[in-house]
Amino acid sequence: MTTTPPVHCKNLWKIFGARSAEALAAAQAGKVDKEEALKQFGCVIGVADASFTVNEGEVFCIMGLSGSGKSTVIRHVNRLIEPTAGQVHVEGRDVMALNATELRNVRARKIGMVFQHMALWPHKTIAENVAFGLEVQNSPRNKRRSAAEEALQKVGLGGWGERYPDQLSGGMQQRVGLARAMAADPDILLMDEPFSALDPLIRKDLQDEFLKLSREMKKTTLFITHDLDEAMRMGNRIAIMKDGRIVQTGTPESIVLRPETDYVARFVQSISTLKYISAAEIMTNKPVMPNAPVFGPSTPLPALLDAFKQGADHLAIKDGETVLGRIGQADVLATVQSDLARV
Repeated sequence: MTTTPPVHCKNLWKIFGARSAEALAAAQAGKVDKEEALKQFGCVIGVADASFTVNEGEVFCIMGLSGSGKSTVIRHVNRLIEPTAGQVHVEGRDVMALNATELRNVRARKIGMVFQHMALWPHKTIAENVAFGLEVQNSPRNKRRSAAEEALQKVGLGGWGERYPDQLSGGMQQRVGLARAMAADPDILLMDEPFSALDPLIRKDLQDEFLKLSREMKKTTLFITHDLDEAMRMGNRIAIMKDGRIVQTGTPESIVLRPETDYVARFVQSISTLKYISAAEIMTNKPVMPNAPVFGPSTPLPALLDAFKQGADHLAIKDGETVLGRIGQADVLATVQSDLARV
């Protein structure tokens, strides 16, 4: 049985400019790239033929440098931006076909959005800010209050509901924004560089907090970032964008270990591959001694290193009772040296 993905975008194009139709036709025919479209038509290609699916419960990261098109993409999902061409489906519904009332309902009940800058109402209390989405839905006052308190507890701000935004630090205000998005209990979260303006330590704390909440609440998340380390840490899968195009999509492991273009290879060059390498990728077919510690083929390299620290001479790699190969200390050393030389 197949399930409908929460978010599915197919052949999405967004071209800004008065001659967008002409630029689109030329771009789709392969006659112009982003630079040529600007020269010939005075148009900017924001998104070029982007296709991706966000599966239920996963954190799907879209990353790229400034101007790559990542923030433009995410704004199509809740139709803050109208596409020039292509399809956007949310839980199987064509977002472009929704009327104004239907679109408001999807935004209010199905999708929560967290921006880099929260734009909290300064004259409202923290609890009132968090409950604002439910207020728009005309939820009863006691329900709004209860949901706001619960959401604030989840993001570590229990007891702060009666304060005002100017009494909170930047990191705490970002937590309020996350609580506001979660208070309405949406199925899908859109997060556009939500932590990028924060200090590194606060950012890491909020990343940890969000990942914990995401696992507990099983939220489907589309997460935008320009930071490769953040994408590697947050995403179940990652799409890398360049000049409006998605140039590679995959797991963090596949992005780092198997870049498909020179651009992606340069992007991930500074990332250590060691934590992404598994036993299957470095084992050899040399004989295995009976007393060798046994590991599965998907065991990550750090766990193998721990075994050698305990005094193992070599490791047996098995799939059930089947011996697949072995890993010796020299195999691990060669892998570490190769990674150091790469970085």
